[in-house]
Amino acid sequence: MKRFAALFTALESTPKTGEKTAALTEYFRTAPEPDRVWTIALLSGRRPKRAVNATELRLWAAQAANVPLWLFEESYAVAGDLAETIAHLLPPATTTAAPSLESKVRALIALTGRAETERREFVLAAWRTLGSDERFLFNKLLTGGFRMGVSRGLMTRALAQATGVDNAVMAHRLMGDWDPAHTLFGDLTQDGGAETAARPYPFALASPLESGPDSLGEPDEYLAEWKWDGIRGQIIARTGAFAIWSRGEDLITDRFPEFAPLQDHLPPGTVLDGEIVAWGGTAPLPFADLQKRIGRKTVPRKLLAEAPAYFLAYDLLEDGGTDLRDAPLSHRRTRLEAVLTALPPGLPLSASPVTTGDWTQLANLRASARAQMAEGLMLKRLAAPYHTGRKRGDWWKWKLDPFTVDAVMIYAQSGHGRRANLFSDFTFALRDGNDLVPFTKAYSGLTDAEFAEITRWVGKHTLERFGPVRRVTPELVFEIGFEGIQASPRHKSGIALRFPRILRWRRDKGVAEIDTLDGLRDLLRQVSEAGALPAEGLKTGALPPDPQDI
Repeated sequence: MKRFAALFTALESTPKTGEKTAALTEYFRTAPEPDRVWTIALLSGRRPKRAVNATELRLWAAQAANVPLWLFEESYAVAGDLAETIAHLLPPATTTAAPSLESKVRALIALTGRAETERREFVLAAWRTLGSDERFLFNKLLTGGFRMGVSRGLMTRALAQATGVDNAVMAHRLMGDWDPAHTLFGDLTQDGGAETAARPYPFALASPLESGPDSLGEPDEYLAEWKWDGIRGQIIARTGAFAIWSRGEDLITDRFPEFAPLQDHLPPGTVLDGEIVAWGGTAPLPFADLQKRIGRKTVPRKLLAEAPAYFLAYDLLEDGGTDLRDAPLSHRRTRLEAVLTALPPGLPLSASPVTTGDWTQLANLRASARAQMAEGLMLKRLAAPYHTGRKRGDWWKWKLDPFTVDAVMIYAQSGHGRRANLFSDFTFALRDGNDLVPFTKAYSGLTDAEFAEITRWVGKHTLERFGPVRRVTPELVFEIGFEGIQASPRHKSGIALRFPRILRWRRDKGVAEIDTLDGLRDLLRQVSEAGALPAEGLKTGALPPDPQDI
């Protein structure tokens, strides 16, 4: 744990990517191999399940620190982070120990499901023997809130430098559902090993297009396709393996039984990249219909009928077992349509429609995206390979401007991490007659200086306190942006927003000028009616022929 804690400190102490990469590279060269595997797992989101809940931790920590629970809760409200609060309040370690990261994580995994007394004794013993930095990280693993401020791409780059493996090859080896409890370091860094027939490729990602596309060059260098609002996924059809992966590396084959017939018809050695949507027969259904299926291990028959899944294929990454990612998009797209054309009709799969045109034509097409249940357009350079991760310059997401409303802040809560001492998580309300009705939360979109100013304001305008939450005077107005809207009986407003965030602080407006809940309901009706329109605009097969196929 000491070496892992030292790595954590080094990464947290610098904002410079080069220094972070150097620290990770040195760690991957010198740390014990089992600890390297668990570090890779933790940095790629493979955290152990929580064996202890937050209520138990607060109670045990208060007792171990010999402070009343109310004082612990007040300290937690100030710190804003449970792991940090516990680390600060506990007395110094009575003995010193140097357990490995691997041993601590395996012990935590083994703790799941044990009796409370056994779990309590284990946690208290760890607190008594770990140093301050190691204790903090141990608490982070306990609470399930472990974050290291390192992107997966940066971690992969450091691992590639430490092992001499090409970065793209390393990114591919880290994909899939490998289990750190049964994986050796060599399985991830050498040919073979943990390689499986069902392993997906790293997804190519697009950069946001902040303004118009004129700066991208000539429009005939690009194709355009809808940016569908679904689940990005890959279908793997190789000899002896059929799998469906989400972009988050979740194996979701069993959640979409509609795709099972594809394993009997897709040629062996086929890998498709595309979007999973709920299908209305000729066009996607709203994302809200697909969302009902997300997170379910099994999908009831009624829901399968109401929101059948469909795969809109963007790209062909592997054809006949040959990796096509280095080929230009124009070639991959031509091969994709050839593969799909050879399939029998009636399968829940087709190529996502594409087109070309001048920037004005594409701008007009983009304006109709919501009627197609899309978020905007994707612009992809025809000569581009299929990159690993986000490589700026070849793929662009030209999203529609967000929906916006002006709302008043009514609750404020302290943030986490570097914003633990600032109020940065807010609840907003709209007018409903003479009442203010909460309708969404948001915590991003302002500068650190604005968060600091609001924090000072909250201190002077708090009406009630509920632990870390403050009810404040309804005075501060903000413009809230969001990507989607749907009815929700679980919310007091009856409405749920998709991806809400703060666009700006409206210092020029008072609470009497905020928007109304009726206005939001009208928007919901308009969006629902737009979703009933037939799909049109993009047509499959609109690309010029690829020179490699002439």
